[in-house]
Amino acid sequence: MSNTKDLNHTEAIDKLKSLVEDITVCLFCTDLKTDDGSTCRPMSAIKVCEQGNIWFFSEKDSDKNKAIANDKNVQLFFSHPAKSSYLVVNGEAEIVLDKTKIEELWTPVAKIWFKEGKDDPNISIIKVTPTTAYYWDTDGNRMINFLKMVASVVTGTNLLNGKEGTITF
Repeated sequence: MSNTKDLNHTEAIDKLKSLVEDITVCLFCTDLKTDDGSTCRPMSAIKVCEQGNIWFFSEKDSDKNKAIANDKNVQLFFSHPAKSSYLVVNGEAEIVLDKTKIEELWTPVAKIWFKEGKDDPNISIIKVTPTTAYYWDTDGNRMINFLKMVASVVTGTNLLNGKEGTITF
């Protein structure tokens, strides 16, 4: 059985950072009114800063950036099934072209998409400022949780130790 633990302030940002840094890849969804999933794409988060903003590299001329220019509301879905960790973030996205920020966030892996490196003329970063978030997090790994589930069936007692809750910013 999950225990509900809503998080606020520093504890909320720490949990967000922990989950995003552990999972990194999310489905980044724009055009939320379409409801058909066609505007969701996998994206790798670069960093969660001290304020709780989530940063991504993106191509300036991408459909994603165009969608954000039309509607800044986005949803991010992070999933780590092996650890039974999940996070959904609702937020507002902003396209950032600041060369200093690009330099600060640069990682060699980004060169896969930006052949000219940090100076690629098509590079931008997306800053997502979370407005609301919800997490599910189970203690232990997949094998331990499987064994706990089997033991729960045998004993009739729920031995899974999960937490879930709202993350308030």
